[in-house]
Amino acid sequence: MGESSKAHLKELLESFDDAMLITRHGEEMHARPMAVADVEGANTLWFVTSTGAPKSDEIRLDSRVSVTFQSSTRFVALSGRGVLVHDKAKIDQLWKPSWKAWFPNGKDDPSIALIQVTVTDAELWDNAGLKGIRYAFEVAKAALTGTTPDVDAAQHARVKPTNGDAPVSSRH
Repeated sequence: MGESSKAHLKELLESFDDAMLITRHGEEMHARPMAVADVEGANTLWFVTSTGAPKSDEIRLDSRVSVTFQSSTRFVALSGRGVLVHDKAKIDQLWKPSWKAWFPNGKDDPSIALIQVTVTDAELWDNAGLKGIRYAFEVAKAALTGTTPDVDAAQHARVKPTNGDAPVSSRH
């Protein structure tokens, strides 16, 4: 593939505005939609929250999180660690006027916090554009020959963002 798996993952993450952030609430999983505040490389995501929100309490008790992204042709599922960040400079950098609906005092609201997710494992599926045409061809060929589709790392890969560029696997 012409691009590294980490670069491909970063490009996919940057294509999404929203994600499902999944935290742990005791033995249960708790998912909710979140606007993506920022993507730094393939291994760091940022979200905004209130310090009193249930997700903040859940992250304080158990930092393991999952985040999923989905469009009609692109998907990412990742695991990582979430931490609450109270960095005024970072809040100023990421601030969006639309956040004022939740934080009436603006970026100086004392309840505002950021969630920094450090990605430890990610899996991507990308069937956009020519990759989607190739995938459809491979599925049709597999159906006719009784085999499984040949999918390359540009379409499906498991990536360890903190452990080099190579995908862990490219077949599923």
